[in-house]
Amino acid sequence: MPSHTAPAPALPPLANDRFLRACLRLPTDCTPVWLMRQAGRYLPEYRATRDVAGSFMGLATNPELACEVTMQPLRRYALDAAILFSDILTVPDAMGLGLSFAAGEGPRFAHPVRDEAAVAKLAVPDMDKLRYVFDAVGTIRKALADDQGVGKVPLIGFSGSPWTLACYMVEGGGSDDYRLVKTLMYQRPDLMHRILAVNADAVALYLNTQIEAGAQAVMVFDSWGGVLADGAFQQFSLAYTRRVLTQLKQSHNGYRIPHIVFTKGGGLWLNEIADTGCDVVGLDWTMNLGKARALVGDRVALQGNLDPNVLFAQPEQIEAEVIRTLEAFGRPSEGHGHIFNLGHGISQFTPPEHVSVLVDTVHRHSAAQRAAA
Repeated sequence: MPSHTAPAPALPPLANDRFLRACLRLPTDCTPVWLMRQAGRYLPEYRATRDVAGSFMGLATNPELACEVTMQPLRRYALDAAILFSDILTVPDAMGLGLSFAAGEGPRFAHPVRDEAAVAKLAVPDMDKLRYVFDAVGTIRKALADDQGVGKVPLIGFSGSPWTLACYMVEGGGSDDYRLVKTLMYQRPDLMHRILAVNADAVALYLNTQIEAGAQAVMVFDSWGGVLADGAFQQFSLAYTRRVLTQLKQSHNGYRIPHIVFTKGGGLWLNEIADTGCDVVGLDWTMNLGKARALVGDRVALQGNLDPNVLFAQPEQIEAEVIRTLEAFGRPSEGHGHIFNLGHGISQFTPPEHVSVLVDTVHRHSAAQRAAA
């Protein structure tokens, strides 16, 4: 029996539940939209709050300030979901690797993992070390709620994937060629599998604790999955993303919790990603949404996938590209869901007013698509 004929899952009380409905391939009045990195440096109010915090990690580790920047884009735009403001590297930081962010540079680890001794020390961290994340989740949920406790929109929690975390842990930061992590992977696959197993169990516990704190959907960012060769991707990335998903809570307090997987550069493996047990597959801008929809059928909903650089075009050009993306997916029908998003995170240089064009066009055109049926 097709999965979409099952009884409708229970959803939490929300003023706007379009995002959760689309994740679960249920009907919506229009296509929901949120943006990866929607709380971030393109907003002047974010930059002002970060200045108050004194640093990126000062912002991320302060629940009240993390809540403030999470809420900022929702005040500007009619977005259909909030996403926790945090960083994907909180888990390895809690493992004791010494995360830091130098001014003008990316993340750095003081203690990269490159030999047997370092790998042997790895363990799933005590979640109390990440209490600031879970406190931020609770604070954001309160900020989203009205006087009756009904949320404005759902809150998404997230983590980096086991493979993506391992890349940073071995490289010691970002990388252009992934030489160190791929050398370890090919020379000592036993050590790489040990790192990935610890990471997968840590990510699962981390996301489940976010769910218990109030996250109403969770997303796994496999940002570096696409750098792997075919075969290596399945063995070192996808297998451990699946290990995370098999441990995640399907529901909490009686409400269904959707799971999203986004692999940048993962279009080649769309069918395999769709078979991991996730509810939603996020796509980067290299995939055609209509072709992707035909491939996955009613197994999963799709999220994406406008090129973030479209937002540097003129408003009428942005509108045309948004419409083209919506038309590529086509009108949602029973068992098919679409969440509009970018194909990667929004650029820090994006004009804020251009985001309004995107959000308003998504809602207006997708409602017209449904009305024309």
